[in-house]
Amino acid sequence: MKKTLFLCAVAALGVAAQAQTARKLTVNLTPDGASNIQVFLPETPSGRAIVGCPGGGYSHLSMQNEGTDWAEYFNSQGIAYCVLTYRMPKGDRSLPMSDAQNAIRTVRDSAQAWKVNPYDVGIMGFSAGGHLASTTATHAPIDARPDFQILFYPVISMNERVTHKGSVVGFLGDGRADKALVDEFSNDKQVRRHQTPPAFIVMAGDDRAVPPLTNGLPYYTALRRAGIPAAMHIYPSGGHGFGFRSSFAYHNEMLGELSAWLKSLKVPDAGAKRVACVGNSITDGHGIDMADVQGYPAQLQRQLGSGYCVRNFGVSGRTLLNHGDRPYMKEKAWAEAKAFEPDIVVVKLGTNDSKPRNWDNYGKEFAADLQQMVDELKALPSKPAIYLCCPVASDTGSGKQDDNQIRDSVVVAGIMPVIKKVAKKNKLQVIDLHSLLDPKSDSMQRDGIHPTAKGAAAIAKAVAGAVVAGER
Repeated sequence: MKKTLFLCAVAALGVAAQAQTARKLTVNLTPDGASNIQVFLPETPSGRAIVGCPGGGYSHLSMQNEGTDWAEYFNSQGIAYCVLTYRMPKGDRSLPMSDAQNAIRTVRDSAQAWKVNPYDVGIMGFSAGGHLASTTATHAPIDARPDFQILFYPVISMNERVTHKGSVVGFLGDGRADKALVDEFSNDKQVRRHQTPPAFIVMAGDDRAVPPLTNGLPYYTALRRAGIPAAMHIYPSGGHGFGFRSSFAYHNEMLGELSAWLKSLKVPDAGAKRVACVGNSITDGHGIDMADVQGYPAQLQRQLGSGYCVRNFGVSGRTLLNHGDRPYMKEKAWAEAKAFEPDIVVVKLGTNDSKPRNWDNYGKEFAADLQQMVDELKALPSKPAIYLCCPVASDTGSGKQDDNQIRDSVVVAGIMPVIKKVAKKNKLQVIDLHSLLDPKSDSMQRDGIHPTAKGAAAIAKAVAGAVVAGER
């Protein structure tokens, strides 16, 4: 991910742009032009952009009703709209997937020229195009992942018994008999906490081509369970493929709902400083309903404001120790946190390291492993400011100790001194979260380990204060 525009230069993708009018241009995504985007730029840009993926069962593209007809609607709201012509997979799913990802990259790379905010680039898809859009939202690397998704009567499942069979045949080809592959691209099974973006889903209850109950509804459910904000509208009639047609009985209501949802999205400024929150279940927001709204990183975003872009890279149950039972630095989240190229990193690990199975066997390695994490962060091109947090105090009671028991005494006597020592050695700031919350107060959940939304707010306030002070 590039420091400024998130991605490699468009020229490296072999992209060529030919201006047609002051408001419309075509950009080739492949050298032969087989994949391209028609770009409709608004006269008064808001900074938002949307890549549209027309449907067609992965055999053709409905370029008008599910493509160019939407341009005026979006442009009137200051939104740049890019209609994607993607290549038909014919069993090679990498073709449409790479086209959609390159479209997102191209929009972000062109942010300055097109007056687009690189933190406000969404994707929209219809039917099979909805599958491509949701695949991009759930599978794309962080530099090509959209910031929000809009799905109309989307194909979500790749199980041909409960979805549109033609889309499955086109996308998976002979691989449709492979259960693992079917599951991998049934996108309700691929929603990732904190990483899959917010969604707006529109369907008709009488859609027989792509049944809502086995496609859009499971996707919404997966998003909601992961704590990711999502809106779903199921109209009683309309069938499949209504797109922008005014003959759809709920056309005006649908556009009004979509406009309101788009208006509700809060995004960082184009030049926002990137903040990566690295940690375990407390960063992840375990036990907090709608953690992407009420978890500490989400509340940190609100406290810091639009001048910062805060991302949650927390994973429950992880250890700093590389020989611990579930090492954080071996998780995909760690790779993505670094690929985010943050300006600021907040590290809150150590709680799970206090368990007997971890600390008693590998505690002597904690300092070296923490130094490794710091060194990897220091090596990033963004040269981030690094904040090390002392773990939140815990109270697991006086019951029988076992190998999986979190021990606050070890945190205090063993882990915190090492964190402070490494911080001093590397001239890093320590944020003391251990004395912040009373484990027996309403700031903590009943388990005595994880903060409530109220406790998360206190953590966010402490971290925001340290970050703002560090910026002076």
